[in-house]
Amino acid sequence: MSNLVIIESPGKTKALENYLGKGYKVVASIGHVRDLPKSALGVDIENGFAAKYVNIREKTDLCTMLRNEARKADVVYLATDPDREGEAISWHLLSVIDVPESKIRRVTFNEITKNAVKAGMASPRGIDMDLVNSQQTRRILDRIVGYKLSPFLWRTIRSGLSAGRVQSVAARIVVDRENEIRSFVPEEYWKIEATLKTGDGKSFTAHYFGRNGEKEDLHDSEAAQRVYDATVNSPFTVSSVKKSTKTRSPQPPFTTSTMLQDASRKLNFQSSKTMKVAQELYEGVDLGPERGGSQGLITYMRTDSVRISDEAVAAVRALIGREYGDKYLPGKPRTFRTKASAQDAHEAIRPSHVENRPDDIRGYLSTDQYKLYKLIWERFVACQMEAATFDVVNAVIDSAGYEYHASGSTPKFRGYLALYEESTDAAKEKEEKLPPLSKGDALTLIKLSPEQKFTEPPPRYTEASLMKYLEEQGIGRPSTITPTITTIISRGYVSREGKTLAATELGELTVALMKDNFPDIIDIRFTAGMENKLDDIASGKATMEKVLGGFWVTFSEDLKKAEQKAGEHKGEYAEHTDIVCEKCGAKMIVKSGRFGKFAACPNYPECKNTVKLDKEGRPVAKREKQEPEKTDIICDKCGGAMVLRHGRFGDFYSCSNFPRCRNTKPVESTADAVCPDCGRPVVKKYSKKGQFYACTGYPECKFSTSCKPSDKKCPACGKNMFEKKNGALMCLYKECPSNKGKG
Repeated sequence: MSNLVIIESPGKTKALENYLGKGYKVVASIGHVRDLPKSALGVDIENGFAAKYVNIREKTDLCTMLRNEARKADVVYLATDPDREGEAISWHLLSVIDVPESKIRRVTFNEITKNAVKAGMASPRGIDMDLVNSQQTRRILDRIVGYKLSPFLWRTIRSGLSAGRVQSVAARIVVDRENEIRSFVPEEYWKIEATLKTGDGKSFTAHYFGRNGEKEDLHDSEAAQRVYDATVNSPFTVSSVKKSTKTRSPQPPFTTSTMLQDASRKLNFQSSKTMKVAQELYEGVDLGPERGGSQGLITYMRTDSVRISDEAVAAVRALIGREYGDKYLPGKPRTFRTKASAQDAHEAIRPSHVENRPDDIRGYLSTDQYKLYKLIWERFVACQMEAATFDVVNAVIDSAGYEYHASGSTPKFRGYLALYEESTDAAKEKEEKLPPLSKGDALTLIKLSPEQKFTEPPPRYTEASLMKYLEEQGIGRPSTITPTITTIISRGYVSREGKTLAATELGELTVALMKDNFPDIIDIRFTAGMENKLDDIASGKATMEKVLGGFWVTFSEDLKKAEQKAGEHKGEYAEHTDIVCEKCGAKMIVKSGRFGKFAACPNYPECKNTVKLDKEGRPVAKREKQEPEKTDIICDKCGGAMVLRHGRFGDFYSCSNFPRCRNTKPVESTADAVCPDCGRPVVKKYSKKGQFYACTGYPECKFSTSCKPSDKKCPACGKNMFEKKNGALMCLYKECPSNKGKG
């Protein structure tokens, strides 16, 4: 039988053909083949939100190839990615290939390994329309919001802007944080640190805590001075010592979000780069014939599940026992609870074969592939290792009735930390090892250091912390997190400043406009609730028509109100500049046109002054208009006086009777050079490609050349010779005996 397998990415074709063997041909759709039209809404709101899909124009030839291959095959396997987007692509492929449904089989692979591919091919099913409708609903929602809101933004702020359901909320989060930072008022506080020494000469530090077991915050210098004066000359005595053991368990294997966060913190990868490299690892890397050729190195990288297959758990536990010893292996496998809102169709992100150690296959990977694979491999292995334990000591030290606290932590058993340690956005506190202390020990004060401090504003978001917040709020899903952040940056609502994300003036204006006119679209809880409704459609608990209908009722009303009051606050949401209009004195605002951004007077149409802006938004100085210079040259067409003008390609003479007479002459003529064809003078001219030499007899004589005329005469015919760029001389006269009429 002839079998055709259609996948999304061409990167997987080689590995799949190796696993499937003869009789199978694997081709790629390279993502979506159909979408809503670019030139129209493409959604019939009045008739159940029916979508009008069209074949993507750039994929016409690809669609023809897929159709021809499908018609030749006995069975067609739709093996697109195992998520909503992949399910929708398979559904669209049915329309493109146009073959009987009896020939169609839908199969999925969670990882590109031989066993997983064989298992997937052995379990075909039909298209899951609940998943398809969930994807359709998201696409239609985004189309309605973008298509209806973007023109409103163009009219209110400036053209070229876009609005999105999830991107607007993400921009709002960054803008809100910027406003928090801007409005933050620092508060003074004091810390007092005591450097103490034990009887055997070992020193450590303790920090002022309070009195009688209650914490006291020191808000000013007077409070700090009171504690300092009372304790600086008083004895320090250990009043209690508490020893305990602390256990730290490993984190679950990666989800999409946690992988993006860790790669950002540890590898300094942007989210788009992380997903690109993860896609390469999933699709397959050629490990050479001795390792089985091309194979996928990780499981599917778009998931919010922390579930691990029993087979994978058994393999990693065997590796831990073999490589690290039984003391690093818990008595039973670790299990992790996936959050209720997660789509549990796929496992967590893990190595397809844990036996492929990062260093063993490093030579087959690019630098970025190795870094990310190592991160995924270590996180997965560590999640099944024994917990780390620490000996913790907490000491309370008394001085004149004031308490100072000291704490120390030392590793007792490193456990999983021998391989991998989680990263966080918070600054890591330095762990100090305390010397042996006992109740009643007298201590010597070496130094008492009061220090003034001020509270700090909340930090700007990084990609990692923004992704974490979006996940905590239930906004977006594994397939949308990276595109959302990429979009708000590319649209200019957010800018990168080092590793942090800062709101731009444009972002603040857009968010303010959205808050005033479309409170639901910009609301975090509303957006998170919509994500839950999409999940309900995917699980069959809700319908596409009901979700879209409920959304449209509120959104259409908000849109109508916004359009009615659009002209009430003219210029309120404009992006302002420091440029003063030279005609009316108003502060100019930023606009967009065919040729990019420019500054315009806000008093338009009364004042129509504009100023061109460069890429950095700075005004470009206007070229002063130069008056033409009079000359003694007479126009040979109308007898008028010729004037000297300055053009883009150099100076030239133009008739002063322009536009009635359009005669022009180049400034620089070569009197000694004559046209080899007609004998008239040859002059220098200019074009977009540079300078050239042409006969003054144009259009009767159309001789032209890029070669420069020379004063040297041709020994064969006596005409002027021309000099090539390499310095060689040549005669261009066609009748010259030296070139035998070839020119």
